[in-house]
Amino acid sequence: MRIVIMGAGMVGSSIANQLCEEGHSITVVDDDPEKTRQVNEELDVRVVTGSAAQSSVLFQADILGADLGLAVTGNDEVNMIAASMAKAMGARRTIARVYAPVFRDLSTFDYQRHFGIDRLLSIEHLSAMELAREIRHPGAVAVENFARGELEMQELSVLQATSAVGRPLRDLAFPAGVRLASIFRNGKMTIAGAEDKVAIGDRITLIGTRDDIDDVRKIFQDRAPPKQGIVIAGGGETGYHLARVLESRRFSVLVMEKDRERCEYLASHLKHATVVNADAQRRASLEEERIGSADVFVGCTGEDEDSIMACVEARELGAATIMCVVSRPDYANVVSKLGIDHAVSPRIVVARQILGFLNTGVVISRTPLAGEGGIEILEIEVVEGAPATEHVLAKLDLPPQCLIGAVIRENYVVVPGADERFVPGDTVVAMVGQSAFEQTLKTFSAEGA
Repeated sequence: MRIVIMGAGMVGSSIANQLCEEGHSITVVDDDPEKTRQVNEELDVRVVTGSAAQSSVLFQADILGADLGLAVTGNDEVNMIAASMAKAMGARRTIARVYAPVFRDLSTFDYQRHFGIDRLLSIEHLSAMELAREIRHPGAVAVENFARGELEMQELSVLQATSAVGRPLRDLAFPAGVRLASIFRNGKMTIAGAEDKVAIGDRITLIGTRDDIDDVRKIFQDRAPPKQGIVIAGGGETGYHLARVLESRRFSVLVMEKDRERCEYLASHLKHATVVNADAQRRASLEEERIGSADVFVGCTGEDEDSIMACVEARELGAATIMCVVSRPDYANVVSKLGIDHAVSPRIVVARQILGFLNTGVVISRTPLAGEGGIEILEIEVVEGAPATEHVLAKLDLPPQCLIGAVIRENYVVVPGADERFVPGDTVVAMVGQSAFEQTLKTFSAEGA
């Protein structure tokens, strides 16, 4: 594929390197001559020196007809302008990296839709989701935010007999906004059907809003699992997003942040987490907050060395599980030797997201859900003339191993009911098994395409 990467910093150059190794045709744009010179010397790519926010530079980068335009400079506004212009000039898909949460907050303004960008990515949010996944179910897919962050996917284990166990799913009174998406049993994951029954020992995946999912969890878990104590060292964007996704009845969250002004922001935006103004690098501060009794300690201060030092201290004090956000690739082989159980690399996390966008046709993105069953989460564009627009959902010729989890339409996201009718311009989020992939795409592709 032909890809234009706007921004030659650590993220842009790292993605360019990975995509080059996979044989894609890459053009890198940056306004810093030193960065473009370095990229040109180290990678087999075409480079253009200039501002990605200028149409003449994008034209020189041959954005017309590019398969993907990726804006990952260090400036949010430049990224959005560049991605928007790239889309208008003919790029098939465009992605913009943003840091400030306001740009992804649909309650204030829909920047993504307004600027015609296919996806706004926050590296900090993605890193937090990776940490949350490992905390909730180590080694498994435990939580995903999709449909622009408005819906959640959660996984839970069925450990005891309840009124819902052994009954067909069609007989269970779920809220309208929740779906039981998949069942993991005997080492295999399958998409759940109306006649399927949940058994003790199953691991199930629920899709919906967090509040609705919490209500459904109760019918599969009579007794709540033991509450875990989570300590987050660093209240930056990664720490904030992690605290938000974890704060619930299942977790007791403590955020340590040394900047007082930032503490005030966190305290006003986190409903159930405890925020303390303390330096997580100081052993005395860790002892004062009784870090040794924590189930999980997460280092995400924004500086690799600071996070690693805080993690080492927490390990010595007795915290059960140690996690850390590590940006520098040369630290990858060091962290495990220091007693850190799980390290998250923002570069690797964002690269995995980008790779999910390298698709053709109506598929916007593909995200593997679990290796065991070959199930993927697809974002599919609804186009004019597709069979999917001809009938309501209940009458569409969709295979059993395809579950429609959400539909994104203009400014809102819903979990569709049987009488939902898709219209061109919608984006459908679906869980699709490998055997159902071709038939699903046929339903959403324009006839003759």
